Amino acid sequence: MISHFWGLPLRIKDHPILSFDWQNALPFTFNGKKLKGYTGDSIAAALHANGVTTFSTSLKYHRPRGFFCGIGKCSSCLMEVNGQPNIRTCITPLQANISVTMQDSKAAWPKTSTDSFHAPQHKNVDILIIGAGPAGLEAAISAASHGAQVLLVDENARIGGQLVKQTHKFFGSKQEKAGTRGIQIAEMLNQQIKKPPIDKRVNLLLNATVFGYYEDEKQDSYTFGVIKREDFTNIHYKITCKSVIFAVGAMENMLLFPGNDLPGVYSAGAVQTLMNVYGVQPGKRMLMVGAGNVGLIVSYQLLQAGIDVACVVEAAPLIGGYHVHAAKLRRCGVPILTRHSIKEVLGTEKVEGATITTLNEHWQPIHGSDQTISCDTVCLAVGLTPSTRLLSQMNVHMKTISEAGGFVALHDQTMQTSKPNVYVAGDTSGIEEASTAMIEGKIAGISAALGLGYIKNDAEQTRKKFIEELNQLHAGPFGQKPRQAKQRIARYWRKEHETV
Repeated sequence: MISHFWGLPLRIKDHPILSFDWQNALPFTFNGKKLKGYTGDSIAAALHANGVTTFSTSLKYHRPRGFFCGIGKCSSCLMEVNGQPNIRTCITPLQANISVTMQDSKAAWPKTSTDSFHAPQHKNVDILIIGAGPAGLEAAISAASHGAQVLLVDENARIGGQLVKQTHKFFGSKQEKAGTRGIQIAEMLNQQIKKPPIDKRVNLLLNATVFGYYEDEKQDSYTFGVIKREDFTNIHYKITCKSVIFAVGAMENMLLFPGNDLPGVYSAGAVQTLMNVYGVQPGKRMLMVGAGNVGLIVSYQLLQAGIDVACVVEAAPLIGGYHVHAAKLRRCGVPILTRHSIKEVLGTEKVEGATITTLNEHWQPIHGSDQTISCDTVCLAVGLTPSTRLLSQMNVHMKTISEAGGFVALHDQTMQTSKPNVYVAGDTSGIEEASTAMIEGKIAGISAALGLGYIKNDAEQTRKKFIEELNQLHAGPFGQKPRQAKQRIARYWRKEHETV
């Protein structure tokens, strides 16, 4: 029997940066129980705010599963909504009076949709951009400003990608929006999309998933299948484009340890989503795993949201993130334990504590060094992996580049891949900061427009300027890893093209 803990006061009331509106309540039911959320909630966020920790159970062992990724990449939050199965509740907006039900994995596999299939609607466009985060938005603005017609597709109900949850101020130079918070940058880009003539050339398709690439008889175009979710029904589209830019971001990495699947174990992005987008506390006391920039920044944001951070553990001998972020945590009394890692999570239905251990110089646990940490949540900030499945489906040339985060598409300095008029930008091309993603988006957008013959007098010069900005961004000491990634990608690119 699955038990739930109801009634936790998890709504954030006071925050030094953000404000939340708890006025417009939306009633709904979960497993027949009457609950309420608020306008702007996702279904999963509203459930979490009501203390629901178990969203689903595993098919084989029926273990509880909870909110984990928050971006629709895992299957933990799949539920039945108004009779429709397999709804990704973490990215589906809450509506008044809906009925949400857990799918019973004990009785049978989740049922498939009974909706009849309708012939897809056709759309033809110059440039298809997949992903409306910082890279995709800058690509759309850049391509449209040079005259191209753009279709910008994103799975979420709003544009901005990871920027909508970034409350910290960016580093870098003025052109990289240094000193500006990510949430402010998201709004700035949103306003740019709405300005003439950009607004006439960029069409948005939100709550929509590009699910497949289909070979076209035409040699000068690409065809993709898209599903748009509207009132829990699916609308199918067949998108034909002359050029495509992949700006689909990345997926968060997982660690192997007992209990890593329990409700209360979150990715860092999921924690930010709950706190900074929906105003919901993920828990009361958090163990952070990972002392890179993401782990340090999210830990400080947890403190801002009124959540206690028990400690930050880092397996490496040195902190990987900027020391300014580490210093802020230490001033708040949060221990950062290097050469430490999580050993297991305690609990049966949800996180009830965790065990950490000390590592020796060979990255092996030291016998007798285990410590029990009192916590109700664990956050994993252990890196990202580029999302590249659609690129692989297109047979774009790929390589595993460890410095880039894994399997990535080979591309030149204009962001073009091995396929003509197919481009990448942002974390899809290699894991870096949002500042880099925005510059790469600009380069890809101009390149796509130029590739289709949209030529403005300053286009080539503007692209060269952005390429130089990207090189300068990689030139500093903190750019060593991405610089090495781009150098390896360039070597593989040259090697392939020299043999053609």
